Amino acid sequence: MPAKLIHTCVRVRDIDAAVRFYEALGFERRGRLEFETAYNVYLGLPGDGDTLELTVNRDREQPYDLGEGYNHVALEVDDLAATLAALRDATGVEPEKPPYRPGGRDDLPLIAFVQDPDGYRIELIDGAFATPQDAPR
Repeated sequence: MPAKLIHTCVRVRDIDAAVRFYEALGFERRGRLEFETAYNVYLGLPGDGDTLELTVNRDREQPYDLGEGYNHVALEVDDLAATLAALRDATGVEPEKPPYRPGGRDDLPLIAFVQDPDGYRIELIDGAFATPQDAPR
């Protein structure tokens, strides 16, 4: 079952401070994707894909608990249904909910979230995935 690590997501309150920090580590700002109650800013290292997703939940004022700041690691899989079946057969793990298109957007692939034995969320993305970006505002 071939897989490919796509990106890691963390939730941030101050996007400007977070981008500054990651840019100081060599990351490049790549783009942004809007949702109704949140937005994602994508970054990546030179020569690599958009491997870091910073999620800003609108109207969030309190700092995140460290355990709540982690959101997920994303993996691109060849066949989401087959991967979920193999995972269920091997470990008994079921997706949090049936596969869906995030934000109800038809231009995005089907995804599903599962949890590893420690409760860390893993996003499984059906097929090849180029991180989409909304036009700049």
